[in-house]
Amino acid sequence: MSRTAFAAAAVSVASILACARGPASTDESLLLTSKAVDPGPRGGAPGAGGPLAGLGHDEVQFFNDGRDRFMEVDSVSGAISGEEGRGLGPRFNANSCASCHAEPAIGGSSPHPTLGFTKAPNPQLAFAALDRLPGKNQVVPSFLQRDGPVREARFILNPDGTPDGGVHALFTIAGRIDAPECALAQPDFARELARSNLIFRIPTPIFGAGLLENISDSSLQEYFAAGAAARKALGIRGRFNHSGNDGTITRFGWKAQNKSLLVFSGEAYNVEQGVTSEVFASERATAPGCNLNPTPEDTTQLRTHGGSLTGTAAEMSGDVIGFAAFARLLAPPVATTSSASELRGARVFTSVGCALCHTPTMVTDASSYTGQGGVTFHPYSDLALHHMGPGLADHVSQGAAGPDEFRSAPLWGLGQRIFFLHDGRAGPRNGGLVAAIAAHASSCGADQPVMDDGVACGSEANAAIRRYNALTTSDQQDLVNFLRSL
Repeated sequence: MSRTAFAAAAVSVASILACARGPASTDESLLLTSKAVDPGPRGGAPGAGGPLAGLGHDEVQFFNDGRDRFMEVDSVSGAISGEEGRGLGPRFNANSCASCHAEPAIGGSSPHPTLGFTKAPNPQLAFAALDRLPGKNQVVPSFLQRDGPVREARFILNPDGTPDGGVHALFTIAGRIDAPECALAQPDFARELARSNLIFRIPTPIFGAGLLENISDSSLQEYFAAGAAARKALGIRGRFNHSGNDGTITRFGWKAQNKSLLVFSGEAYNVEQGVTSEVFASERATAPGCNLNPTPEDTTQLRTHGGSLTGTAAEMSGDVIGFAAFARLLAPPVATTSSASELRGARVFTSVGCALCHTPTMVTDASSYTGQGGVTFHPYSDLALHHMGPGLADHVSQGAAGPDEFRSAPLWGLGQRIFFLHDGRAGPRNGGLVAAIAAHASSCGADQPVMDDGVACGSEANAAIRRYNALTTSDQQDLVNFLRSL
């Protein structure tokens, strides 16, 4: 795996911040130049992709079945060779979970044709022509690039000026050989791009997600409370997103908007592939000739033999149960921190304040799965929301998360990722990880004292970034090297 592209694309913190935070910012203390260089994804075997250690035989089989379903390719009818999954569309971003969650192993994030383990280009470029009738190809949106990240698109505002924030799928099944009567048009992304009404999201890796699911709300609150005084000293606030029904902490997705891996999986199946299930049973779009299957398309597989139901959980469960099981039983990435530079970088990570949001260590609660209770693990996230200021704001609200709030992204597996931040703006073309660090800084001018939701404007990470900027070049590089060892 070559790391040359990242090193060659090193850019200054000043140039990244000037772009990210917008013209209103006047805080020159955040414009110091970083001399660190992202060496790029580390080599060696993928440090993720297998089941959790300690699972029993049946649990591993359940994991394997879920992984197979995760890799299954969907078509509209399920009758196309090699695309036996059923229910694609009417609108969709991808035809398989694994087409988006591919790097460095199944369950990760976007592939890359030269830097990744998969050596695969952005799969979304193929969907405009895949299985289409002659002359019925669709348009590949301009924001998709062969060596860019997989993306979903959201509109900030509706045509009447009210907030939108929802996913507008990139493609429709119109013109496909298994939906010849469908005429559902693609959204006019060129128009929305010209109106600056588009924001993007890239896939979140799901490695170790079951461990994150198995931390009680009280444990999360205890971890968060432990750093309260240190966070206050650096101007870091933070809060948890919560379910509007039972008040419990939600924790999955870029804005921690999903409560559980089952909800996360069901929503993704419906939003990204257009498949209805027992979790999300309604089609997202209806049009003549486009809704060709009874709903829900993914269901429990009921079998009767002699008047009783029989079969294993894997045999009888729908795809969404399998997806959630795969994510829940998927092991976390394995860090390789060992060199003197990486070990120094771990200390720098704590000293500048990064660990106040990216909590290094947690312990699971009692678990129904074999050997998973009381497990110490290292996600490098508090799962809480933090204001990141106008530079990263996407102007989308989800649950309690406001326009510039995001969950502290878990950093485990960072060493083998290619694209960073919620929209993938930091990658091989502009300095990668160093660009992502820089984008954490975001101030506001006197003409913008508050964000859209009335909260004081500016990133909670600004003080930590000032500390980072004050480091020697060697210390900055040690920190970057440490992050690439995770």
